[in-house]
Amino acid sequence: RAPCKIPGMQRSTGRILVSHAGALPRPDDLRDLLVAKESGKPYDEAVYQRRVREVIADVVRKQLATGIDVVNDGEESKRSFSSYARTRIKGFEERTVDISNEPPTIYMRDYADFPGFFGGGSTAFAGQSGLARSFTTTAARVFCTAPLEYVGHAAIQEDIDNLKHALSEPGLARPFSGGMGVSPISNTQAFLPAVAPGTVEHWMTNEYYKTDEEFVYAIAEAMRPEYQAIVDAGFVLQIDDPDLGDGWQMFPEMSVADYHKYAEMRIEALNHALRGIPEDRIRFHMCWGSHHGPHKHDLPLADFIDLIVKVPAECYSIEAANTRHEHEWRVWQDVKLPDGKSLMPGVTGHTSDMIEHPRLIADRLIRYANVVGRENVIAGTDCGLGPRVGHAEIVWSKFEAMAEGARIATRELWRR
Repeated sequence: RAPCKIPGMQRSTGRILVSHAGALPRPDDLRDLLVAKESGKPYDEAVYQRRVREVIADVVRKQLATGIDVVNDGEESKRSFSSYARTRIKGFEERTVDISNEPPTIYMRDYADFPGFFGGGSTAFAGQSGLARSFTTTAARVFCTAPLEYVGHAAIQEDIDNLKHALSEPGLARPFSGGMGVSPISNTQAFLPAVAPGTVEHWMTNEYYKTDEEFVYAIAEAMRPEYQAIVDAGFVLQIDDPDLGDGWQMFPEMSVADYHKYAEMRIEALNHALRGIPEDRIRFHMCWGSHHGPHKHDLPLADFIDLIVKVPAECYSIEAANTRHEHEWRVWQDVKLPDGKSLMPGVTGHTSDMIEHPRLIADRLIRYANVVGRENVIAGTDCGLGPRVGHAEIVWSKFEAMAEGARIATRELWRR
């Protein structure tokens, strides 16, 4: 008997579907367990395994309850992108280095205009872990010193098993049968995120490979087993590449043309890693770093939209709600969305704890639908809201508003 074809990504054929970019709220006790696990400190593995499974089941329930159609595991097993990638690749070492004269990396262009803000004058910015300049003069940095190799097979299988378990929970979803983890509540698909090679590169200094290109392609080959495992498990693969946009800030000496060439090689390496994976099983998320800062010098979407649509993904997830990028829906008036593709614009965001009004969300969705077609639009978020808004309650309320906005947009778009 011929194998059953796993269905591709759902489209907004009868209504505007709702999803999000990935990271969801994490309880403090699970955060503490993750910190201990990734830093080599003592922790109870059995307690960790139980809690991560419980929390994933809980966030799946909450996504469904708030109206999300395409759910994920909330990235609950990943402390952060940088630390998560380090646990799944070998061929590097960590060293303590002097950072007293280290540049401010992903906001370097903005730093030139706003040194007081980034230097500690902003209490809002200082509260963001990993971003604010601190009083310490040393920090751990990662250096590639040997051939890179994927060693995350057990970890990605745990992610897959935990999400399958959550989707198969009695009373929530019918048993997972190798398809897309569909819930009868809202015919829900499920996705798992994985980081792009170009973003991994920004956390690791190459001391082994002869060229930057060889290094980036080595990262791509190392991450490919994770991409393939997610798709083979029946889930949608979301490639997260925040550094495609915010990498521009890291190189203030580059012209737009220089940066475009720099980024194009990273996209080509990603495409190499995705070879053979069906496009209808992939969506691609990019942003501009999503830190709470000025973003005055973010690279305009129009300057690299051609690179985004080169990624062999059926759906493109982009920032579209925050005040620096909301106007860029107009880019799609000049750039044709390729046939068979869809957009997941962020229609609710992380830059404010204010809950967007559903009417505003509907208006944002309708703008995109009028340009690219209603069936080609999915409601999404600018970035993962969990670690970026003030409280978990805000995340779930934003999701409820997004689902209501999608219902309003649906009524207006489908009555024509």
